[in-house]
Amino acid sequence: MNTKNPLSGFQVDRADIQYIGHDLQRPECILAEPDGTLWSADARGGVVKISPDGSQEIIAQAYEKAFESASNDASRFTEGTLPNGLAFAENGDILISNFGTDSLEVMTRSGQTRVLYDRIDGEPIGKVNFVLRDRQNRVWLTISTRIKNWMKAVSPNIADGYIALVDEKGLRIVADGFRFTNEIRLDAREEYLYIVETCGQCITRMRVGKDGSLINREIFGPTKLGRFGFPDGIAFDTFGNLWGTLVMVDQVFAITPDGDFSIVLDDTNEAPALLLERSFAEDCVTPDLMLAAGGTIAPWFASVTFGGPDLKTVYVGSLRGTRIPYFRSPVAGLPMVHWK
Repeated sequence: MNTKNPLSGFQVDRADIQYIGHDLQRPECILAEPDGTLWSADARGGVVKISPDGSQEIIAQAYEKAFESASNDASRFTEGTLPNGLAFAENGDILISNFGTDSLEVMTRSGQTRVLYDRIDGEPIGKVNFVLRDRQNRVWLTISTRIKNWMKAVSPNIADGYIALVDEKGLRIVADGFRFTNEIRLDAREEYLYIVETCGQCITRMRVGKDGSLINREIFGPTKLGRFGFPDGIAFDTFGNLWGTLVMVDQVFAITPDGDFSIVLDDTNEAPALLLERSFAEDCVTPDLMLAAGGTIAPWFASVTFGGPDLKTVYVGSLRGTRIPYFRSPVAGLPMVHWK
């Protein structure tokens, strides 16, 4: 018997959007704990802990001011420490993929930070974008590009991104040749890894072998996501819908298990978004064109995180916002892998 998708026809009413947090710096990725605590990546060199009562504190080994004091936006988003993707380590520490220092770090909840990896196969690891820990305690990493200034890699013709895995064998590359690898997620059974290719403007998936190998690469959903199609963050709900964001053009989308695509939240600034898309197709994107796009809710949507007691609150991370917008979903998200 067919079960109706609870997301069918769902669209977010802007009047229902609420906010949490204040004066955040580049809250790109958000972790949600069962008690309502949020952990938001922050460009001051660590994370901001937001308690259920709304109080917040910055947790970092050293307070960095490069982001807030940068002379221009292009430098602000390419230089200095830029905590990006987050995941809980097995002991409750926080794994941080640092997009500015090109490293995977681990930080205790009191702020002590150390680098776990900044090289692979004897070479600099590249732009470490996202980190994911699975139920077997393996750690998956995405590296968007090996180009130091990532804005120069925003091109349909550059495919130097890759996926690395850390397990009992150490750190190794398990798949490569991606066009700006961004967030990744495992399905409920951890049988497939879903891979965002921002500059491929699509979602790829690969079957996960018992040894962590990745095979059978295929596109999941449309070959291009919507009119603009620059995916960034993704997350599954319990029905099997894959939610995601389109960065720079500020949309939240969903792809059903059958591959159907829809927009559930639209904050697009139409004119600059169209100009960005045309320039990308012609491979002549500039930082100014990228920075001109973005809406008003929280510019440059970057991630989606399900939280709250019932996992039906959707938090939207962003690259240029200073607070976190959230709204209610008709379906719960998959729970995060927490710690023992």
